[in-house]
Amino acid sequence: MPVFLLLACALSGVYGMIHNQVSYSISPEYFTKLKFEQFGVSHSTPERLGAAVVGWHASWWMGAFIGLFLIPAGMLVRSDRGYVLAVLRAFVAVLATTTLVGATGLLLAVVFARADPELDSMLRDAMIADPIAFRRTAALHNASYIGGLLGIFAGWASILKSFLRENVRLNFRPRKVEG
Repeated sequence: MPVFLLLACALSGVYGMIHNQVSYSISPEYFTKLKFEQFGVSHSTPERLGAAVVGWHASWWMGAFIGLFLIPAGMLVRSDRGYVLAVLRAFVAVLATTTLVGATGLLLAVVFARADPELDSMLRDAMIADPIAFRRTAALHNASYIGGLLGIFAGWASILKSFLRENVRLNFRPRKVEG
């Protein structure tokens, strides 16, 4: 179980690093004017590397949180091999759900984000040159956290599927017909 918890943290951290490369492409200002200061990233750090560092620090803990729900649930599957596979599949389900919900959040922000004079003015006062891109990146980040939480349910569904598959196989083996 501790190995799975470490794996969940590592997967989540790497996801955050990659996610922030996409986010940085949409709005570098989201990082240079907000996240770098929030996470103590030095101005001398190359910006893409800084975005990756922020991604790691902002998301590794989400893996621990998600793992605390999925790793014990995997014990529903009785065999050692089945347990390992069920938890790994659950992690894949979480990653897929997080990616899908994050992308949906970004898509909705692209389609529906319009100029908001009051909010855009506040962002411009904070020296944000492209407030719409900034808000789209914020929507992507927020949606991704929601996706991680929804991913817990997708992971549980994956584990339940493994549990049912194993139990159906154990309890309903075909009988040999003599004849």
